[in-house]
Amino acid sequence: MEHLLFTMNAILPILLPVLLGYFLRRINFFKDDFLVLCNKFVFNVLIPILLFKNLYLANLNEIDLAFVGFASGSILALFFIGMIVVAFVPDKKQKGVMLQASFRSNYAIIGIPLATMLGGEEAGAAASVVAAATVPLFNILAVIALTIYDKEDGEKILISSILKKIVRNPLIIGVFCGLSTCFIFMGIDNLGGNVNAFLNNDLTFVPKTINSLANLATPLALIVLGGRFEFKAVKRLWKQLVVSTTLKLAIVPAFFLTIAYFLGFDSKIEFGILIALFATPIAVSSVPMAMQMKQDDELAGQIVVWTSALSAFSLFVIILLCSILGRL
Repeated sequence: MEHLLFTMNAILPILLPVLLGYFLRRINFFKDDFLVLCNKFVFNVLIPILLFKNLYLANLNEIDLAFVGFASGSILALFFIGMIVVAFVPDKKQKGVMLQASFRSNYAIIGIPLATMLGGEEAGAAASVVAAATVPLFNILAVIALTIYDKEDGEKILISSILKKIVRNPLIIGVFCGLSTCFIFMGIDNLGGNVNAFLNNDLTFVPKTINSLANLATPLALIVLGGRFEFKAVKRLWKQLVVSTTLKLAIVPAFFLTIAYFLGFDSKIEFGILIALFATPIAVSSVPMAMQMKQDDELAGQIVVWTSALSAFSLFVIILLCSILGRL
């Protein structure tokens, strides 16, 4: 019951704003132009600030290189597995969306709190450090996924074009600024300073402003997602949704948790982080990214909603099984 209540408390704050946005659009409180502008604001401003917040105070000195290497390598493996899966998808604008759905999780928003619940405060701290490696990787691969299929038949994929999109992507800029600031703060701390104390005691307006803007990103993105959501699209997209949700919520966590166990990453802390990394639903930011990069954002939105809703059940099963097996 404890795990069921936790998963409900983790998932419902995602689903309820979506329902609010859906309701407000149905009563014409929102107009399409407003939703488009909000989506652009979320993608270009708020989510980069959220990513910056998640990274700029990370303690990179505590990185377990072997564990982070396994997590990052697994994400890369998922990217290439996803490429095989989407090879059978006829619509090019859906290929990149389904590809990013194969490896990208809602790790920053749901995953880190989930890891903390499963493994305690030590797991939460370790999960935040893992985010310093996995969050940039998620976003770089997402840009690549949404770019490589945006070509006509026979048209060459230019590496320079992909690199430009990566460098110019607001999410990548947020990640780069967060990591750069993190390294600068670590250097100051190593010289005898205490950046955390300075920010929290003397310049409190800085973290407060960053936190308030970062906290706005997810709820606004979810409300916009709900406003653009169409139930009638489920009938047309059901095959893509079945493939994406089954892969993300069942096949991926079962496969990589099994590999992790046999490789020796089987402690309560490590399993908690890996569940958070591989079994959580698709990141909300995948929708505004798909829209801004002119891919099938309707499918991206459907995948976010359905993986979020169904993960309440899949997470409960995964957590229960791992508890029975003594991994949690």
